[in-house]
Amino acid sequence: METEEFFLPRSRAANERLHALVPGGAHTYAKGDDQYPENLAPVISHGRGAHVWDVDGNRYIEYGSGLRSVSLGHAHPRVNEAVRRELDRGTNFVRPSMMELEAAERFLATVPTAEMVKFTKNGSDATTAAVRLARAVTGCPRVAICGDHPFFSVDDWFIGTTPMSAGIPTATTELTVAFPYGDLAATEELLTRHQDEIACLILEPAGHTEPPPGYLTGLRELADRHGCVLIFDEMITGFRWSEAGAQGLYGVVPDLSTFGKALGNGFAVSALAGRRELMERGGLRHSDDRVFLLSTTHGAETHSLAAAMAVQATYAEEGITARLHALGERLAAGVREAAAGMGVADHVLVRGRASNLVFATLDENGRPSQPYRTLFLRRLLAGGVLAPSFVVSSALDDADIDHTVDVVAQACAVYRKALDAADPTPWLGGRPVKPVFRRRA
Repeated sequence: METEEFFLPRSRAANERLHALVPGGAHTYAKGDDQYPENLAPVISHGRGAHVWDVDGNRYIEYGSGLRSVSLGHAHPRVNEAVRRELDRGTNFVRPSMMELEAAERFLATVPTAEMVKFTKNGSDATTAAVRLARAVTGCPRVAICGDHPFFSVDDWFIGTTPMSAGIPTATTELTVAFPYGDLAATEELLTRHQDEIACLILEPAGHTEPPPGYLTGLRELADRHGCVLIFDEMITGFRWSEAGAQGLYGVVPDLSTFGKALGNGFAVSALAGRRELMERGGLRHSDDRVFLLSTTHGAETHSLAAAMAVQATYAEEGITARLHALGERLAAGVREAAAGMGVADHVLVRGRASNLVFATLDENGRPSQPYRTLFLRRLLAGGVLAPSFVVSSALDDADIDHTVDVVAQACAVYRKALDAADPTPWLGGRPVKPVFRRRA
């Protein structure tokens, strides 16, 4: 049995204060302390590059930074300098600034498959705007979401389909239907069953597996044949798959797409982009009914748009996407070798594109296990690795990867002991971590 050697007293106290003041103790459910082993949820003091420090003074190599948003590393000098230049020039005005024009030009040069763009602050606003636009253009009420994608929006049309559906009318939820990723026949059956009712197909174009050959092209053809709008949610795939997202890598053009996360390297900026014919319905140069499309007080905040422009320049000039893939490949190979060396290769799995790695923790029967995830996370934290996923940033170096692999090997040694005992409980240190989406706290 493991002896307790790792304490976070200041983080624990800060978490208690957070819960007293902030519902859930965090501003994103995925950052909640229920996602970490009991009393081992670090509260962050600051970060630089690929490292963060908690309020207890511990330093960690960090993965999945800012829910995948900080892909260049914390306090990136080029991004920070672009932001600083704007701070003394004002951040928000009563009319558009030149920064809005320049940021739009830069984005559309980066994502040439889009013809117009509108910026906002978070991904949910962008995806909901895309859905609203699709409904307005088609006149159809239903939304078809890819059921394999864990998250699209905080808004009713999506959250009503999750276990955390309290407060959302059933009538709203019934307008959302689901299709499985990679299955064109099932999607066509859905479109046929709800003929002339489905406004859009919305999906993450790629995820933990590559799209089956011809799948995205087939989906494009289905959308055209059934008269619905094809929406790519590129919040994660944007920049990590290519600078122009999955649509740029796979060569399939959606009607609308949404970008965020990596776009601002942690600064609040996201985007809705797409075909002019659709996007202009949210503008002034058309004769149809007007669509209230992304009218946000802070959407054009100058320093966030400057950050986005600096991110795009850095990706293009420094080959960031290729670096993310190279780092991820090195990490995945190391983790798999460490797991195999400790005899747990069938239980600690690394999945996903190299630039967007996640890990799975399986029990002695090969089933996903929150208790085994807890055990694994505890050992990573004790070794100075903060890793709810293995999503890399370009600020990592080979030494960071090598240290991570060493810590993973130590975690896998404990994992083997728990498997042999067929019971991870002695190594949990308290309650297991919990899934984000659950009906009861």
